[in-house]
Amino acid sequence: MSRNFGKLLLSLALPAALAVGLLVAPAASADQAVRLQYRTSAPGATTAQAEPWLRLFNSGTTTIPLSQVKIRYYLTGTESYRFACSWAVIGCSTITGRFAPQEGGKQYLEVGFTSGNLNPGQDTGDMQLRFYRADWQNFTQSDDYSYGPGTSYANWDKIAVYVNGQLAWGKPTGNEPDPDPTTPPGGGSGELFDDFTYTGSNDPRLAQRGWTVRGSSGGPGVPGATWSPSAVSFPGGLLTLDSSTNGTAAGTVQTELSTTNRKFHEGTYAARVRFSDAPTSGPDGEHVVQTFFTITPLRYNLDPDYGELDFEYLPNGGWGEPSNILYATSWETYQGEPWQAVNTHTEERTSFAGWHDLVIQVSGGRMKYYVDGRLFADHGDIYYPETLMWIMFNQWFIDLQGATGTRTYRQQVDYLYHSKNEVVAPAQVLSRVAALRTAGTAFKDTVPNP
Repeated sequence: MSRNFGKLLLSLALPAALAVGLLVAPAASADQAVRLQYRTSAPGATTAQAEPWLRLFNSGTTTIPLSQVKIRYYLTGTESYRFACSWAVIGCSTITGRFAPQEGGKQYLEVGFTSGNLNPGQDTGDMQLRFYRADWQNFTQSDDYSYGPGTSYANWDKIAVYVNGQLAWGKPTGNEPDPDPTTPPGGGSGELFDDFTYTGSNDPRLAQRGWTVRGSSGGPGVPGATWSPSAVSFPGGLLTLDSSTNGTAAGTVQTELSTTNRKFHEGTYAARVRFSDAPTSGPDGEHVVQTFFTITPLRYNLDPDYGELDFEYLPNGGWGEPSNILYATSWETYQGEPWQAVNTHTEERTSFAGWHDLVIQVSGGRMKYYVDGRLFADHGDIYYPETLMWIMFNQWFIDLQGATGTRTYRQQVDYLYHSKNEVVAPAQVLSRVAALRTAGTAFKDTVPNP
């Protein structure tokens, strides 16, 4: 599914959020005692991917919510790595992983959990984790502080475990901040909500609130088509994209609304979107794409830091499909010429005309796509986004069918909601949106800028 936005941006520098002194967390209480066992299934000094397998034990007297637990595995070097969970007794979907820099050319992998409890005397069972360089080059792991060559489980104190921000096991290394205390239920590290109560595409509040109505040329879609701000409107508080064509490139109008800042990565994305099967006027049959997605710019062909998470609805087919199809697509990268796509997708071939609540959860190496509360797709592995993204809605034409007469297709959006660094269930999204509207909140943005 080709889309070349024609944008070339400098890559974001890795945030240097480093502590200036050695910070030692206070010890966890005795009733929250834990111990960690480790083994590796890739014991070589040099490897294509490290494979730390872990088991976490609750040696205390109280139940520990796993959402309060952070496990840190320490590495040498500043290379970019990707995290993955191969298999886990508690389920890979509950396990998260991120890399954070340290002083002195070091970093750590922080493993966390989105749900679950660890009762006294119990353990998590196998957590078969792995990580690898983003460029898939071999690397030396024998100089990593947390690495050990043992292939049988044993207690291992070179991996640190924190419970609710307090050191509970192991010996940390390097200058590092304490883990952030667990986020309380119902709150991530920033929220974006927009009810789209604007007067039109020239409403100055759009720019003030971090939106760009596209007017620049370029892809995706029909070469030579116009991206028209005047075809974007907000009747009744609904973002409305009216894309039209008369069968010629010069007579083709496409539409897009995008966040101005790239500041979105892990967390939950949600929108209520109205897809349309038929045009509001003119003959039907165009290969039109109606979307809700996040995206990182492609700096060069097969850029490993590119990322894109899509909902795309094709009411009349296209890309070789004969009729209605809804795609959920996760991208690792692509090449324009000759075309090469590195993505994975899930699709359903039926009509999705009408209003739908769409949710994308991005956490712990997995991207889960929901339609009206139903799990539609579950992707991960190399397709997990590595860098900050924009949020976008657009409606564009794959090609032109040559019918006579102007035809106009309409896509509408009722709201946008995002919670940074938090997995929010689809039903809870609806509750939060309802609460914001009840409170009279038309717009909220507490997501920090990079």
